[in-house]
Amino acid sequence: MPATPSETPAVDGVGAVDRPHPVQFFNTMGRAVMPFTPLDGDHVRMYTCGPTVYNHVHIGNLRTFVFEDLLCRTLRFLGYRVTQVMNLTDVDDKTIRGASEANLPLDDFTATYIDSFFNDLDTLQVVRADHYPRATRHIDDMITMIETLVAKEHAYVSDDGSVFFRIASDDDYGRLAGIDPSGLRQGERVASDEYDKESVRDFVLWKAAKDGEPSWNSPWGAGRPGWHIECSAMSVAYLGNSFDIHGGGVDLIFPHHENEIAQTESATGEPFVHTWLHSEHLIVDGAKMSKSLGNQYTLKDLIARGVRPRVLRYLFLQTHYRQKLNFTFDSLGAAAAALRRVDALRHRLGHAPEAADARPAVGEAAETLLREVADALADDLGVPNALAAVFNYVKAINRAIDAGDGPQGLGAGDRQRALDAFDAVDVAFGVFRAEDWPASDGEASDGAGDDGLSDADIDGLLAERQTARAARDFARADEIRVQLTEAGIVIADTPDGPRWRRGD
Repeated sequence: MPATPSETPAVDGVGAVDRPHPVQFFNTMGRAVMPFTPLDGDHVRMYTCGPTVYNHVHIGNLRTFVFEDLLCRTLRFLGYRVTQVMNLTDVDDKTIRGASEANLPLDDFTATYIDSFFNDLDTLQVVRADHYPRATRHIDDMITMIETLVAKEHAYVSDDGSVFFRIASDDDYGRLAGIDPSGLRQGERVASDEYDKESVRDFVLWKAAKDGEPSWNSPWGAGRPGWHIECSAMSVAYLGNSFDIHGGGVDLIFPHHENEIAQTESATGEPFVHTWLHSEHLIVDGAKMSKSLGNQYTLKDLIARGVRPRVLRYLFLQTHYRQKLNFTFDSLGAAAAALRRVDALRHRLGHAPEAADARPAVGEAAETLLREVADALADDLGVPNALAAVFNYVKAINRAIDAGDGPQGLGAGDRQRALDAFDAVDVAFGVFRAEDWPASDGEASDGAGDDGLSDADIDGLLAERQTARAARDFARADEIRVQLTEAGIVIADTPDGPRWRRGD
Protein backbone atom coordinates (compact mmCIF):
# COMPACT_ATOMS: atom_id res chain seq x y z
CA MET A 1 0.00 0.00 0.00
CA PRO A 2 1.28 3.52 -0.76
CA ALA A 3 2.33 5.63 2.20
CA THR A 4 0.19 8.72 2.74
CA PRO A 5 0.64 11.79 4.95
CA SER A 6 -2.05 10.60 7.34
CA GLU A 7 -0.26 7.27 7.77
CA THR A 8 3.04 8.85 8.75
CA PRO A 9 3.68 7.98 12.42
CA ALA A 10 3.49 10.78 14.96
CA VAL A 11 6.22 11.50 17.50
CA ASP A 12 3.96 12.70 20.30
CA GLY A 13 4.93 11.28 23.66
CA VAL A 14 8.55 10.58 22.75
CA GLY A 15 9.67 13.50 24.86
CA ALA A 16 12.78 14.70 23.01
CA VAL A 17 11.54 16.52 19.88
CA ASP A 18 10.38 20.12 20.24
CA ARG A 19 7.14 20.91 18.40
CA PRO A 20 7.84 22.68 16.17
CA HIS A 21 11.61 22.54 16.11
CA PRO A 22 13.44 25.59 14.60
CA VAL A 23 14.73 24.85 11.09
CA GLN A 24 17.22 26.37 8.68
CA PHE A 25 17.75 25.57 5.00
CA PHE A 26 20.18 26.51 2.26
CA ASN A 27 18.02 28.80 0.14
CA THR A 28 19.03 28.81 -3.53
CA MET A 29 17.62 32.34 -3.65
CA GLY A 30 20.55 34.04 -1.96
CA ARG A 31 22.89 31.01 -1.86
CA ALA A 32 23.01 30.91 1.94
CA VAL A 33 21.69 28.94 4.91
CA MET A 34 18.75 30.90 6.29
CA PRO A 35 16.24 30.42 9.12
CA PHE A 36 12.97 28.95 7.87
CA THR A 37 9.64 30.20 9.17
CA PRO A 38 6.38 29.10 7.48
CA LEU A 39 4.07 31.85 6.27
CA ASP A 40 1.13 30.30 8.14
CA GLY A 41 2.08 29.24 11.67
CA ASP A 42 3.34 25.66 11.69
CA HIS A 43 1.73 24.82 8.31
CA VAL A 44 4.29 24.36 5.50
CA ARG A 45 2.97 24.65 1.95
CA MET A 46 5.33 23.07 -0.54
CA TYR A 47 5.51 22.48 -4.30
CA THR A 48 7.92 19.96 -5.82
CA CYS A 49 8.47 19.40 -9.52
CA GLY A 50 7.39 15.93 -10.53
CA PRO A 51 8.23 13.85 -13.60
CA THR A 52 7.60 14.46 -17.25
CA VAL A 53 5.70 11.27 -17.97
CA TYR A 54 7.16 10.27 -21.32
CA ASN A 55 9.31 7.40 -20.01
CA HIS A 56 10.10 5.41 -16.87
CA VAL A 57 11.92 7.60 -14.36
CA HIS A 58 15.59 6.75 -13.77
CA ILE A 59 17.51 6.63 -10.51
CA GLY A 60 18.69 10.23 -10.94
CA ASN A 61 15.06 11.33 -10.86
CA LEU A 62 14.37 9.02 -7.95
CA ARG A 63 17.21 10.51 -5.92
CA THR A 64 15.42 13.88 -6.17
CA PHE A 65 12.04 12.40 -5.24
CA VAL A 66 13.53 10.64 -2.19
CA PHE A 67 15.19 13.93 -1.17
CA GLU A 68 11.81 15.65 -1.37
CA ASP A 69 10.28 12.81 0.65
CA LEU A 70 13.00 13.25 3.29
CA LEU A 71 12.19 16.97 3.38
CA CYS A 72 8.47 16.36 3.95
CA ARG A 73 9.07 13.59 6.48
CA THR A 74 11.61 15.72 8.37
CA LEU A 75 9.24 18.66 8.64
CA ARG A 76 6.54 16.35 10.04
CA PHE A 77 9.05 14.74 12.41
CA LEU A 78 9.97 18.22 13.65
CA GLY A 79 6.34 19.07 14.36
CA TYR A 80 5.14 20.89 11.26
CA ARG A 81 2.03 20.24 9.21
CA VAL A 82 2.87 19.86 5.52
CA THR A 83 0.79 20.21 2.38
CA GLN A 84 2.77 18.95 -0.59
CA VAL A 85 1.83 19.37 -4.25
CA MET A 86 3.76 17.56 -7.00
CA ASN A 87 2.89 18.12 -10.63
CA LEU A 88 2.80 15.57 -13.42
CA THR A 89 3.91 17.07 -16.75
CA ASP A 90 1.77 15.19 -19.21
CA VAL A 91 1.88 17.67 -22.10
CA ASP A 92 5.15 19.07 -23.45
CA ASP A 93 7.48 18.47 -26.38
CA LYS A 94 8.61 15.06 -25.07
CA THR A 95 5.21 13.60 -24.24
CA ILE A 96 3.75 14.79 -27.54
CA ARG A 97 6.65 13.31 -29.49
CA GLY A 98 6.39 10.01 -27.57
CA ALA A 99 2.64 9.71 -28.12
CA SER A 100 3.08 10.40 -31.82
CA GLU A 101 5.81 7.77 -32.19
CA ALA A 102 3.67 5.25 -30.29
CA ASN A 103 0.59 6.19 -32.35
CA LEU A 104 -1.43 6.68 -29.14
CA PRO A 105 -3.65 9.44 -27.77
CA LEU A 106 -1.68 11.59 -25.32
CA ASP A 107 -3.64 10.41 -22.25
CA ASP A 108 -3.17 6.75 -23.15
CA PHE A 109 0.54 7.21 -23.74
CA THR A 110 1.22 9.05 -20.47
CA ALA A 111 -0.97 6.74 -18.35
CA THR A 112 1.62 3.95 -18.56
CA TYR A 113 4.38 6.18 -17.20
CA ILE A 114 2.20 7.75 -14.52
CA ASP A 115 1.42 4.27 -13.19
CA SER A 116 5.11 3.37 -13.37
CA PHE A 117 6.06 6.51 -11.44
CA PHE A 118 3.63 5.82 -8.61
CA ASN A 119 4.78 2.21 -8.43
CA ASP A 120 8.38 3.38 -8.02
CA LEU A 121 7.38 5.83 -5.26
CA ASP A 122 5.52 3.11 -3.39
CA THR A 123 8.38 0.65 -3.79
CA LEU A 124 10.78 3.17 -2.23
CA GLN A 125 8.36 4.04 0.61
CA VAL A 126 7.94 7.63 -0.57
CA VAL A 127 4.99 9.18 1.25
CA ARG A 128 2.36 10.27 -1.25
CA ALA A 129 1.96 14.01 -1.78
CA ASP A 130 -1.41 15.56 -1.00
CA HIS A 131 -2.03 16.48 -4.65
CA TYR A 132 -0.65 15.35 -8.01
CA PRO A 133 -2.13 17.79 -10.53
CA ARG A 134 -1.78 16.89 -14.20
CA ALA A 135 -1.04 19.71 -16.61
CA THR A 136 -3.75 18.67 -19.06
CA ARG A 137 -6.36 19.06 -16.31
CA HIS A 138 -5.42 22.70 -15.61
CA ILE A 139 -5.33 24.32 -19.04
CA ASP A 140 -7.94 26.91 -18.01
CA ASP A 141 -5.77 28.02 -15.06
CA MET A 142 -2.84 28.49 -17.45
CA ILE A 143 -4.90 30.47 -19.93
CA THR A 144 -6.14 32.75 -17.14
CA MET A 145 -2.59 33.47 -15.98
CA ILE A 146 -1.40 34.13 -19.53
CA GLU A 147 -4.31 36.52 -20.11
CA THR A 148 -3.22 38.46 -17.01
CA LEU A 149 0.37 38.64 -18.26
CA VAL A 150 -0.76 39.91 -21.67
CA ALA A 151 -3.03 42.51 -20.06
CA LYS A 152 -0.13 43.74 -17.89
CA GLU A 153 2.17 43.83 -20.96
CA HIS A 154 4.51 41.24 -19.51
CA ALA A 155 3.63 39.02 -22.49
CA TYR A 156 2.86 39.52 -26.17
CA VAL A 157 1.19 37.57 -28.97
CA SER A 158 3.24 36.63 -32.02
CA ASP A 159 1.95 36.52 -35.59
CA ASP A 160 1.12 32.79 -35.44
CA GLY A 161 -0.92 33.06 -32.21
CA SER A 162 1.82 31.96 -29.84
CA VAL A 163 2.33 33.99 -26.65
CA PHE A 164 5.76 34.88 -25.22
CA PHE A 165 6.88 36.30 -21.88
CA ARG A 166 8.72 39.61 -22.25
CA ILE A 167 11.85 39.18 -20.09
CA ALA A 168 12.73 42.88 -20.40
CA SER A 169 9.57 43.68 -18.41
CA ASP A 170 10.97 41.91 -15.32
CA ASP A 171 13.75 43.91 -13.68
CA ASP A 172 14.63 41.04 -11.32
CA TYR A 173 14.92 38.30 -13.94
CA GLY A 174 17.90 36.03 -13.30
CA ARG A 175 18.21 36.48 -9.55
CA LEU A 176 17.63 32.79 -8.70
CA ALA A 177 20.21 31.46 -11.17
CA GLY A 178 22.56 34.45 -10.95
CA ILE A 179 22.15 35.24 -14.65
CA ASP A 180 22.50 38.76 -16.08
CA PRO A 181 19.82 39.31 -18.74
CA SER A 182 21.28 42.64 -19.88
CA GLY A 183 22.64 41.09 -23.06
CA LEU A 184 19.17 40.13 -24.25
CA ARG A 185 18.37 41.31 -27.76
CA GLN A 186 14.83 42.63 -27.84
CA GLY A 187 12.43 40.28 -29.57
CA GLU A 188 14.74 37.23 -29.46
CA ARG A 189 12.52 34.27 -28.60
CA VAL A 190 12.66 30.57 -27.83
CA ALA A 191 9.67 28.29 -28.33
CA SER A 192 11.19 25.00 -27.16
CA ASP A 193 10.23 23.76 -23.69
CA GLU A 194 13.87 22.99 -22.89
CA TYR A 195 16.75 25.04 -24.20
CA ASP A 196 20.37 26.00 -23.72
CA LYS A 197 21.14 26.76 -20.07
CA GLU A 198 22.85 30.04 -21.04
CA SER A 199 20.07 31.20 -23.35
CA VAL A 200 18.27 34.28 -21.98
CA ARG A 201 15.44 34.90 -24.40
CA ASP A 202 11.73 35.59 -24.28
CA PHE A 203 10.15 32.22 -23.57
CA VAL A 204 6.92 30.72 -24.80
CA LEU A 205 3.78 30.68 -22.64
CA TRP A 206 1.36 29.39 -25.26
CA LYS A 207 2.25 27.52 -28.46
CA ALA A 208 0.09 27.85 -31.54
CA ALA A 209 -1.37 24.54 -32.71
CA LYS A 210 0.59 22.32 -35.07
CA ASP A 211 -0.77 19.55 -37.26
CA GLY A 212 -0.98 16.26 -35.38
CA GLU A 213 -0.47 17.80 -31.91
CA PRO A 214 -3.11 17.99 -29.17
CA SER A 215 -4.53 21.48 -28.75
CA TRP A 216 -7.01 23.51 -26.71
CA ASN A 217 -8.98 26.62 -27.56
CA SER A 218 -7.70 29.95 -26.23
CA PRO A 219 -8.19 33.69 -26.83
CA TRP A 220 -5.19 33.49 -29.21
CA GLY A 221 -6.42 30.50 -31.15
CA ALA A 222 -5.94 26.75 -30.78
CA GLY A 223 -2.73 25.68 -29.11
CA ARG A 224 -1.20 24.27 -25.96
CA PRO A 225 0.79 25.61 -23.00
CA GLY A 226 4.54 25.90 -22.75
CA TRP A 227 6.20 23.87 -20.01
CA HIS A 228 7.09 26.71 -17.63
CA ILE A 229 3.59 28.16 -17.26
CA GLU A 230 2.24 24.78 -16.17
CA CYS A 231 3.95 24.78 -12.77
CA SER A 232 3.16 28.44 -12.10
CA ALA A 233 -0.55 27.99 -12.74
CA MET A 234 -0.87 24.73 -10.82
CA SER A 235 1.16 25.82 -7.79
CA VAL A 236 -0.91 28.98 -7.41
CA ALA A 237 -4.14 27.02 -7.89
CA TYR A 238 -3.30 24.64 -5.01
CA LEU A 239 -1.09 26.73 -2.69
CA GLY A 240 -1.92 30.38 -3.35
CA ASN A 241 0.10 33.25 -4.80
CA SER A 242 2.82 32.90 -2.15
CA PHE A 243 3.96 29.72 -0.42
CA ASP A 244 6.84 28.35 1.62
CA ILE A 245 9.01 25.90 -0.31
CA HIS A 246 9.64 24.99 -3.94
CA GLY A 247 11.92 22.00 -4.53
CA GLY A 248 13.51 20.13 -7.38
CA GLY A 249 16.81 19.13 -8.94
CA VAL A 250 19.59 21.60 -9.68
CA ASP A 251 18.97 21.13 -13.41
CA LEU A 252 15.65 22.98 -12.99
CA ILE A 253 17.11 26.20 -11.54
CA PHE A 254 17.49 27.66 -15.03
CA PRO A 255 15.49 28.09 -17.08
CA HIS A 256 12.47 26.40 -15.50
CA HIS A 257 12.39 27.82 -11.98
CA GLU A 258 13.74 31.18 -13.08
CA ASN A 259 10.89 31.44 -15.56
CA GLU A 260 8.35 30.32 -12.97
CA ILE A 261 9.37 33.21 -10.71
CA ALA A 262 9.23 35.76 -13.52
CA GLN A 263 5.82 34.84 -14.86
CA THR A 264 4.15 34.18 -11.50
CA GLU A 265 5.30 37.35 -9.74
CA SER A 266 4.54 39.39 -12.85
CA ALA A 267 1.00 37.98 -12.91
CA THR A 268 0.20 38.19 -9.18
CA GLY A 269 2.30 41.15 -8.06
CA GLU A 270 3.27 39.16 -4.94
CA PRO A 271 6.40 37.27 -3.82
CA PHE A 272 6.20 33.74 -5.19
CA VAL A 273 8.28 31.34 -3.04
CA HIS A 274 9.93 31.86 0.35
CA THR A 275 12.59 29.11 0.15
CA TRP A 276 14.05 27.30 -2.87
CA LEU A 277 15.69 23.88 -2.29
CA HIS A 278 17.56 21.99 -4.99
CA SER A 279 19.23 18.57 -4.89
CA GLU A 280 22.44 17.79 -6.72
CA HIS A 281 22.89 15.29 -9.54
CA LEU A 282 23.35 11.56 -9.22
CA ILE A 283 26.34 10.22 -11.14
CA VAL A 284 27.25 6.58 -11.83
CA ASP A 285 30.78 5.28 -11.22
CA GLY A 286 32.01 8.86 -11.32
CA ALA A 287 30.47 9.63 -14.72
CA LYS A 288 27.38 11.50 -15.82
CA MET A 289 24.47 9.12 -16.29
CA SER A 290 23.47 8.68 -19.93
CA LYS A 291 21.93 6.08 -22.20
CA SER A 292 24.94 6.25 -24.52
CA LEU A 293 27.26 5.12 -21.70
CA GLY A 294 24.91 2.33 -20.69
CA ASN A 295 24.83 3.55 -17.09
CA GLN A 296 21.29 4.88 -16.89
CA TYR A 297 19.23 2.63 -14.62
CA THR A 298 15.56 2.49 -13.69
CA LEU A 299 14.37 1.02 -10.41
CA LYS A 300 13.14 -2.03 -12.29
CA ASP A 301 16.61 -2.49 -13.82
CA LEU A 302 18.23 -2.54 -10.39
CA ILE A 303 15.66 -4.86 -8.83
CA ALA A 304 16.26 -7.28 -11.71
CA ARG A 305 19.94 -7.23 -10.73
CA GLY A 306 19.09 -8.18 -7.15
CA VAL A 307 19.17 -4.71 -5.58
CA ARG A 308 16.80 -4.33 -2.65
CA PRO A 309 14.71 -1.12 -2.79
CA ARG A 310 15.26 -0.54 0.92
CA VAL A 311 19.03 -0.51 0.38
CA LEU A 312 18.68 1.88 -2.56
CA ARG A 313 16.58 4.26 -0.45
CA TYR A 314 19.23 4.22 2.27
CA LEU A 315 21.93 4.92 -0.33
CA PHE A 316 19.95 7.94 -1.58
CA LEU A 317 19.49 9.23 1.96
CA GLN A 318 23.03 8.93 3.28
CA THR A 319 24.58 11.59 1.02
CA HIS A 320 23.60 15.21 1.73
CA TYR A 321 21.18 16.49 -0.86
CA ARG A 322 23.49 19.34 -1.93
CA GLN A 323 26.33 16.93 -2.76
CA LYS A 324 26.60 14.82 -5.89
CA LEU A 325 25.75 11.19 -5.17
CA ASN A 326 28.11 8.70 -6.82
CA PHE A 327 26.12 5.52 -7.40
CA THR A 328 28.17 2.31 -7.47
CA PHE A 329 27.28 -1.28 -6.75
CA ASP A 330 29.98 -1.32 -4.07
CA SER A 331 28.23 1.57 -2.35
CA LEU A 332 25.04 -0.49 -2.32
CA GLY A 333 26.92 -3.21 -0.47
CA ALA A 334 28.02 -0.72 2.19
CA ALA A 335 24.45 0.56 2.52
CA ALA A 336 23.17 -2.99 2.97
CA ALA A 337 25.77 -3.61 5.69
CA ALA A 338 24.64 -0.49 7.56
CA LEU A 339 21.03 -1.65 7.51
CA ARG A 340 22.06 -5.09 8.72
CA ARG A 341 23.50 -3.47 11.85
CA VAL A 342 20.12 -1.92 12.59
CA ASP A 343 18.20 -5.10 11.80
CA ALA A 344 20.49 -7.20 13.98
CA LEU A 345 19.96 -4.85 16.92
CA ARG A 346 16.20 -4.90 16.52
CA HIS A 347 16.36 -8.70 16.46
CA ARG A 348 18.50 -8.72 19.62
CA LEU A 349 16.04 -6.44 21.36
CA GLY A 350 13.28 -8.90 20.65
CA HIS A 351 15.10 -11.59 22.63
CA ALA A 352 17.05 -9.63 25.25
CA PRO A 353 16.15 -10.11 28.94
CA GLU A 354 15.03 -7.15 31.05
CA ALA A 355 15.70 -6.55 34.73
CA ALA A 356 12.67 -6.12 36.96
CA ASP A 357 13.48 -2.54 37.90
CA ALA A 358 14.00 0.54 35.72
CA ARG A 359 17.51 1.35 34.46
CA PRO A 360 18.65 4.74 33.07
CA ALA A 361 20.87 3.68 30.16
CA VAL A 362 18.27 3.09 27.44
CA GLY A 363 16.11 6.09 28.32
CA GLU A 364 19.14 8.38 28.23
CA ALA A 365 20.33 6.90 24.92
CA ALA A 366 16.87 7.32 23.38
CA GLU A 367 16.64 10.96 24.45
CA THR A 368 20.09 11.63 23.00
CA LEU A 369 19.14 9.93 19.73
CA LEU A 370 15.99 11.99 19.25
CA ARG A 371 17.65 15.25 20.21
CA GLU A 372 20.69 14.74 17.97
CA VAL A 373 18.67 13.54 14.98
CA ALA A 374 16.28 16.48 15.31
CA ASP A 375 19.13 18.98 15.58
CA ALA A 376 20.96 17.47 12.60
CA LEU A 377 17.95 17.31 10.28
CA ALA A 378 16.82 20.80 11.30
CA ASP A 379 20.19 22.08 10.06
CA ASP A 380 19.56 21.91 6.31
CA LEU A 381 18.69 18.19 6.38
CA GLY A 382 22.05 17.19 7.85
CA VAL A 383 21.62 13.48 7.24
CA PRO A 384 25.28 12.48 7.74
CA ASN A 385 25.20 13.81 11.32
CA ALA A 386 21.74 12.32 11.87
CA LEU A 387 22.92 8.88 10.75
CA ALA A 388 25.98 9.17 12.99
CA ALA A 389 23.57 9.66 15.88
CA VAL A 390 21.62 6.57 14.80
CA PHE A 391 24.68 4.34 14.79
CA ASN A 392 25.93 5.75 18.08
CA TYR A 393 22.55 4.69 19.41
CA VAL A 394 23.01 1.21 17.93
CA LYS A 395 26.29 0.92 19.85
CA ALA A 396 24.69 2.20 23.06
CA ILE A 397 21.80 -0.27 22.95
CA ASN A 398 24.11 -3.15 22.08
CA ARG A 399 26.20 -2.24 25.12
CA ALA A 400 23.07 -2.19 27.28
CA ILE A 401 22.08 -5.66 26.07
CA ASP A 402 25.61 -6.95 26.65
CA ALA A 403 25.52 -5.56 30.22
CA GLY A 404 22.84 -8.11 31.10
CA ASP A 405 21.43 -7.48 34.57
CA GLY A 406 24.09 -4.91 35.44
CA PRO A 407 23.25 -1.28 36.23
CA GLN A 408 23.81 -0.25 32.57
CA GLY A 409 21.65 -3.07 31.24
CA LEU A 410 18.01 -3.24 30.15
CA GLY A 411 15.42 -2.40 32.76
CA ALA A 412 11.68 -2.89 32.79
CA GLY A 413 10.12 -1.71 29.50
CA ASP A 414 13.46 -0.87 27.88
CA ARG A 415 13.06 -3.22 24.92
CA GLN A 416 9.97 -1.35 23.74
CA ARG A 417 11.43 2.00 24.76
CA ALA A 418 14.48 1.36 22.57
CA LEU A 419 12.34 0.31 19.60
CA ASP A 420 10.01 3.30 20.03
CA ALA A 421 12.97 5.66 19.68
CA PHE A 422 14.00 3.94 16.44
CA ASP A 423 10.46 4.20 15.11
CA ALA A 424 10.27 7.88 16.06
CA VAL A 425 13.32 8.85 14.03
CA ASP A 426 12.16 6.61 11.20
CA VAL A 427 9.30 9.06 10.70
CA ALA A 428 11.99 11.09 8.94
CA PHE A 429 14.06 8.32 7.33
CA GLY A 430 11.47 5.72 6.35
CA VAL A 431 14.05 2.94 6.12
CA PHE A 432 14.80 1.41 9.54
CA ARG A 433 11.71 -0.79 9.94
CA ALA A 434 12.45 -3.89 7.87
CA GLU A 435 8.88 -5.09 8.37
CA ASP A 436 7.63 -2.10 6.33
CA TRP A 437 9.36 -3.52 3.24
CA PRO A 438 7.51 -6.48 1.71
CA ALA A 439 9.43 -9.70 1.16
CA SER A 440 8.29 -9.66 -2.45
CA ASP A 441 10.85 -6.94 -3.20
CA GLY A 442 13.63 -9.43 -2.56
CA GLU A 443 14.30 -8.40 1.02
CA ALA A 444 14.03 -11.88 2.49
CA SER A 445 16.02 -13.78 -0.11
CA ASP A 446 18.53 -11.23 -1.39
CA GLY A 447 22.09 -12.24 -0.59
CA ALA A 448 21.40 -15.93 0.03
CA GLY A 449 24.37 -18.11 -0.87
CA ASP A 450 24.91 -21.75 -1.69
CA ASP A 451 24.68 -22.45 2.04
CA GLY A 452 20.95 -21.67 1.89
CA LEU A 453 21.24 -18.92 4.51
CA SER A 454 20.02 -15.43 3.61
CA ASP A 455 21.62 -12.30 5.04
CA ALA A 456 18.64 -12.00 7.38
CA ASP A 457 19.12 -15.62 8.57
CA ILE A 458 22.77 -14.94 9.39
CA ASP A 459 22.01 -11.67 11.16
CA GLY A 460 19.34 -13.39 13.21
CA LEU A 461 21.67 -16.20 14.27
CA LEU A 462 24.40 -13.73 15.22
CA ALA A 463 21.89 -11.70 17.23
CA GLU A 464 20.79 -14.89 19.02
CA ARG A 465 24.46 -15.71 19.71
CA GLN A 466 24.98 -12.26 21.24
CA THR A 467 21.94 -12.72 23.45
CA ALA A 468 23.17 -16.16 24.54
CA ARG A 469 26.59 -14.76 25.40
CA ALA A 470 25.02 -11.95 27.41
CA ALA A 471 23.00 -14.55 29.34
CA ARG A 472 26.17 -16.62 29.82
CA ASP A 473 24.69 -19.46 27.82
CA PHE A 474 28.03 -20.16 26.19
CA ALA A 475 27.03 -23.63 25.02
CA ARG A 476 24.31 -22.17 22.78
CA ALA A 477 26.64 -19.39 21.59
CA ASP A 478 29.22 -22.00 20.56
CA GLU A 479 26.57 -24.07 18.77
CA ILE A 480 25.63 -21.06 16.65
CA ARG A 481 29.26 -20.28 15.81
CA VAL A 482 29.80 -23.89 14.70
CA GLN A 483 26.60 -23.82 12.62
CA LEU A 484 27.69 -20.65 10.83
CA THR A 485 31.27 -21.81 10.36
CA GLU A 486 30.11 -25.09 8.81
CA ALA A 487 27.93 -23.04 6.45
CA GLY A 488 31.03 -21.15 5.29
CA ILE A 489 30.37 -17.95 7.24
CA VAL A 490 33.48 -16.21 8.57
CA ILE A 491 32.80 -14.33 11.82
CA ALA A 492 34.89 -11.59 13.41
CA ASP A 493 33.95 -10.25 16.86
CA THR A 494 34.65 -6.50 17.11
CA PRO A 495 33.94 -3.81 19.74
CA ASP A 496 30.94 -2.77 17.59
CA GLY A 497 29.53 -6.28 17.48
CA PRO A 498 30.13 -9.29 15.22
CA ARG A 499 31.00 -8.87 11.53
CA TRP A 500 30.65 -11.64 8.98
CA ARG A 501 31.33 -12.53 5.40
CA ARG A 502 30.80 -15.55 3.24
CA GLY A 503 33.92 -17.67 2.86
CA ASP A 504 35.60 -18.16 -0.48
